[in-house]
Formats: sequence, structure tokens, C-alpha cells
Amino acid sequence: MGALPLPIACPPVPAGSAGTRTTPARLVTSVSSLPNGLPQRVATLSVHTSPLDQPGTGDAGGMNVYVVQVAKRLAARGTEVEIFTRAVCRDTPLLAEISPGVLVRSVPAGPFEELDKQELPGQVCQFTLEVLRAEAASEPGRYDLVHAHYWLSGKVGAAVKERWGVPLVQSMHTLGMVKNAALANGDAAEPDERIRGELEVVAAADRLIANTAEEARQLTRLYGADPAKVQTVNPGADLSVFTPGGPHGRAEARRRLGIAADAAVLLFVGRVQPLKGPDVVLRTAARLLEADPGLRRTLQVVLVGGPSGRQERADPDRMRELAAHLGIADIVRFEPPCPQAELADWYRAATIMLAPSHSESFGLVALEAQACGTPVVAASVGGLRTVVRDGDSGVLVDGHDPGDWARILRRLLGAPQRLHELSAGALRHASAFGWSATVDGLVRVYTGAMDEVAARVGA
Repeated sequence: MGALPLPIACPPVPAGSAGTRTTPARLVTSVSSLPNGLPQRVATLSVHTSPLDQPGTGDAGGMNVYVVQVAKRLAARGTEVEIFTRAVCRDTPLLAEISPGVLVRSVPAGPFEELDKQELPGQVCQFTLEVLRAEAASEPGRYDLVHAHYWLSGKVGAAVKERWGVPLVQSMHTLGMVKNAALANGDAAEPDERIRGELEVVAAADRLIANTAEEARQLTRLYGADPAKVQTVNPGADLSVFTPGGPHGRAEARRRLGIAADAAVLLFVGRVQPLKGPDVVLRTAARLLEADPGLRRTLQVVLVGGPSGRQERADPDRMRELAAHLGIADIVRFEPPCPQAELADWYRAATIMLAPSHSESFGLVALEAQACGTPVVAASVGGLRTVVRDGDSGVLVDGHDPGDWARILRRLLGAPQRLHELSAGALRHASAFGWSATVDGLVRVYTGAMDEVAARVGA
């Protein structure tokens, strides 16, 4: 038999070429026949961003956290996870174990450097071939299932699932059509190539993981996904790391971070890109000071995150320049991305967390902040409508007018008892979103997909 065609625009693999099989590795068996009823090994695909990267800069964000947290918890239950990502540095080991049972494979595909997402589709074919070679070097049947993250990984997943005879579970994380319907000033529209690719991936997947019920509706309504394939599984937060920190958690966090005990701290966490709305935070702060100049004595604005995308990397001081233009540079503090334990301190230290995204599939940082007992004021978009319980754990704002945001924040800052109530509500709300619950949901999806594919093959 010759090489199987790849369901992406790649040249065919010559039959018998090094590192490839000429027939599918195997046909997936029912999960009930596997030890402990769980997949033995999952291949996770994360083409455009590595789980080794620090979230909050470049293209690393909530998806990186998701991939790592899920992998570690699956491994703790007995399912090994191998994460395939594109190698961007010659010095990065091709294989790295980040925890017992979790292996990261950095795959050479294209130049050893970070590429914009617009350049990455050109590397998908080489990435796919390298993933196939890695599997072919092992015993047949190495992977029980493929879980792909973002549409580029889905293109790879659509190819390898056919070769390996296993189901493809796809998490989109963001959707091009949705982003294009809510572009921020200065943001470029997602290209047609991405939209076409997403449609192909949605059609090829055996299961589609939606972060929220709203994303599930978007997949069926905008992309024509089969509703029977779409399963909603909420992401989570590490509730052992993101906590209030005890009765003096805020005071201790502020002491460690050098923030005054009486400061009114507005916090933004995320990549510095138009989509996330960091400019809304700065313009809102300026409006607050216009309405109440005396607030300058206590108001502190903190932006934790790094630049994202080539344009932002070339101009890392864009937000600093805006702060200076608005006359608020003296109250704005810029901090680089940081590990989760330090990030928890920033959440604890904040009076209010702001999440003014123009589009958001979930909003992991808003959930983490609430787990630390910090209320969130967020744009009423996408997953933020699930992550923030309006009026109980925070406030949802229609639109991105800094005047509207300033009026809401001024009322909250002037109502300590209301902030205390929202803080208690934030803790209650976040407590339902641990990563263990996420993995419970994913395991149900995995086993259902495996059983369905096995039944279809055996029919």
C-alpha cells in the first residue's frame, strides 16, 4: 500500500520513506479494554506555543497554562501525555520531562526562532511529518488519542489521526470569525486562510471541546459543527496556588510587592496586545483622576504581562507612552510576566482586577484573580460572561468606553462593603472551577471518542 494522503495541503509521503509507516499504526480499541479504563498515552499538539514558555508574553497565555495543568493531572491519574510543540531555539532539548509522565517534544519545523502566527501555516507540513516520524520510531499503537490545541495544531491532528487510526479531540481556544467580529483599534483581522483552516479542522475532529456554552454555540452556528461532537468543558484554576493567602493575605502580598497598604490597586494581567484592552485600563484610570484628582494619592495601576506579536515586540513601550500622554505615568507600574506563585501575590494585592478584552474564549486570569478573593470588572464578552458572575463575583461592562468603566470603578472604590461582598462572591464562584473538574470532563470526552471510533471501525 502506498502512503496515505494527508488531509492538509502537503506533498504526499513516499511509501517506505524513513520514519514513516505504510499503513495505519493500528485501529483504536474500546477504552474498556485498556487498564483502569483510561487512555494509556495521549499525544497533545501545541504547534504555535510551547508549554515551556512563560505565559503572558509572545503567544504564550492561558492555553499554555491549560495544556500543562491538564497534562500533569492526566499523568497523575495514570495517562501519559506527550506534548508536541515547534522548536524555536537550537539549545532547547528535543525531549524534556516537565513532570512524571509528561514529556515535551520540541519538533524542528522551520527556522529556530519565534514566528508570527501568519508565518506558521507554512511550517505545518514539516511539523506533521516530524510528528509522524516520532510515532513511527516507537512500537505500533503508541497513542490512544490526539488532543490538538488551536487550529494550526488541528491541521496536524487531522493528518496524524488518519495515520494512527485514533480519534482527534480538538480545542480551538479562539475562533477567527469571533475575533474578526470584535476587533480592537490597531488589531489586524484574522486571515481567510485561518477561517478556512478552522472549518476544515471542525469537520475533521471526532470531538470538539468548547470552553463555555457560548463557544459551543459559536462552533455550531458559525462553523457548522455537528452538535453531537461538541462538548463543553470549562477550564480551571490551580486552587492550591491561587488562594486569598490567609487573613492577612493582601497586606502580606502588598508588603512583598512594595505596594502601600492603603493603595487602591487596579490590576491588568495578560499579553499586551489590542485584543486584551490594556489601553482601556489606562484610559479608565485617567478618567478616574479627572473626576477625582484626590484619588491620585492612593490610585495604583499595575500591568503584568509582556508584548505579543511582532508589531508589539518592536514597540514594547507603547503602553508606557500612552500612560505618559494621559498624564498618569506616575501611578502606573509595569511588571513582566511571572511564575504562578508570584502572580498569585499580584492578584491578592489588587483591589480590583480589570479584564477589558474585546474577545475572550474563557478568561483564565479573571478566574485566577477571583480564586484569590479579588473581584473582577470585565468586558461582557465571550467566556468572561461565564468566568465572572455579574453582581456576585464582579461586574460585567457592556462596551469599552473608558467613561463607563470609570463610573463603575469609582462607585466600587467608594464602597468598601460592596467590595467585601464581591470578594466573598469571587471565592465562591471560583471554587467550582478547579483543574480536577476540567480533567474529569476531558476524560469523559476522551473515552467517549475512543469508544465511538472503535465501534465505527468494528461495524
